Amino acid sequence: MKSGTAKVNAILIADNSETFVTRRISEVKLEFGGMKGDRHFGLTAKADSRQPMYPRGTEILNRRQITVVSEEELTQIAEALGVDYVLPEWLGANLLVNGFPELTKLTIGSRILFPNGTGLICMGENKPCVHPGEEIQKHYETLPKLAARFVKAGYKRRGIVCAVECPGGIFEGDEVKILINDFENPLQ
Repeated sequence: MKSGTAKVNAILIADNSETFVTRRISEVKLEFGGMKGDRHFGLTAKADSRQPMYPRGTEILNRRQITVVSEEELTQIAEALGVDYVLPEWLGANLLVNGFPELTKLTIGSRILFPNGTGLICMGENKPCVHPGEEIQKHYETLPKLAARFVKAGYKRRGIVCAVECPGGIFEGDEVKILINDFENPLQ
């Protein structure tokens, strides 16, 4: 089985119902369902445009309890947009990691394991949409059309969505192990 490592450089929560933008916290206890108080917390969620196979509003399994981005991919997005930097807060991310530069390519079923046994399971790529681009535009007002350009710049770089597989505390600075799912010999 292939594996990698990364360091948690930031933990973030979207606990303001008026916005998807996250704020930094130093630690959090993950529960089945995600981060209590976060806008994506819950075992289930309402189907939206990301699940066109279900009527909008249908209750389905919540596959996006936690969103994870890498510093390396945020740097690539910033370079593609021609801006100095892109913060994870502007993308609504819950975790910022460093040391795993192709995080978005992580296969469904891969695991992120924390030192105390807390575990996340990768549920897939977080597809880029215009809303984070609109937030980025607010911070670079003199650069035109960043909102629309973000969708292309964030393609295959926006990070992943995860579900909590094993609850527990996570802390800024944690070194995590990443187990990469191989569909020829899949993790169970």
